[in-house]
Amino acid sequence: MTDQRSRPAPRRTALRWAVAAAVLLAAVGIALWPLAHVPWAPGRETGGPPAADGAGPADQATPDGQAALAGQAALAPCPAAPVTPAPAAPAPAAAAPAGPLAGVTVPCLVDGAPVPLGAALAGRETLVNVWSHTCQPCRDELPALQEYAAGAGAVPVLGVQVDGSRQAGLAMLAAIGVHLPSVTDPDGDLRAALSAPPVLPLSYLVSADGSVRLVTPPRVFRSAGDVDAAVRRLRAGG
Repeated sequence: MTDQRSRPAPRRTALRWAVAAAVLLAAVGIALWPLAHVPWAPGRETGGPPAADGAGPADQATPDGQAALAGQAALAPCPAAPVTPAPAAPAPAAAAPAGPLAGVTVPCLVDGAPVPLGAALAGRETLVNVWSHTCQPCRDELPALQEYAAGAGAVPVLGVQVDGSRQAGLAMLAAIGVHLPSVTDPDGDLRAALSAPPVLPLSYLVSADGSVRLVTPPRVFRSAGDVDAAVRRLRAGG
């Protein structure tokens, strides 16, 4: 005869299973909650682009979020083609911008407004720096370019974002505190006009006559002095 007392009562067994299931569910909930509620931050492996503090991918996708990012980045205005008043009498047509940037129009990074680069840079020397928000060397050298641009006698610097959304570019510049005027090249028109090699970062000196010279070999600027030396070398024909 089997001793019935050695068998757990069915009701007691069911109760034990219910308690065990409740403990397991509570443990899973405690483990997942912090991950679901940790704020998204630059550098965290989330599959999204770096963002400025307090701005997540969902916020950046909205017009209000983009306007907030533009305010945080506080970029200098994009260059614009000069506007001249209409003459009282017909005047000879002005010479069209020359050089590889003639006819290239790209969006301003801040607001997406079109920037006709050939006309906007005509007659002014400019250092054009090509970067990506996913490129760590680009991120490292942009503060050196800003420091150079703020110095006496410096050539104006124009940044060009070459991949990703405008929101991602604005977020990166806001995060590193760089306020250089910047455009974006979503269709690759600018890179095609410059015959840009497939490396980043890249810098070009655009002369007043529209001619363009690449800083060769491509390098990462570590200081304002590095930028100044490269500009002087290109001016001297090096």
